[in-house]
Amino acid sequence: MKEFLKKYPYTENCPFRMVMEHFGNKWSMIIIITLGENGRMRFNELDKCIVDISQKVLTSTLRILEKDGFINRTVHPEVPPRVEYELSDLGKDLLPLIERFADWSYEHIGEIEKARSEKR
Repeated sequence: MKEFLKKYPYTENCPFRMVMEHFGNKWSMIIIITLGENGRMRFNELDKCIVDISQKVLTSTLRILEKDGFINRTVHPEVPPRVEYELSDLGKDLLPLIERFADWSYEHIGEIEKARSEKR
């Protein structure tokens, strides 16, 4: 770990720290995985696919992911307007890392739950 911190000092302007701020909530990763699995999706499709997310949280998380370049938002000039979301190249590049993290989570959830119950 000391070598890692020498190579990537955890300072205020640390790129790792800045990127991780976006993934401190559970929804960003879930949205990226959902778009990765399904491709281009409309808001209501995302809302139906992601269990327990409120429309307000979905809207704000999509805005953040779009602002930071992880997803693309396309508005089609129709009545009513049709809005679609899909992963950008940056989001597609990040997807395998999130999938690996999800795999790790499923592999180790038993250990995590056991440790948590022992601390109570």
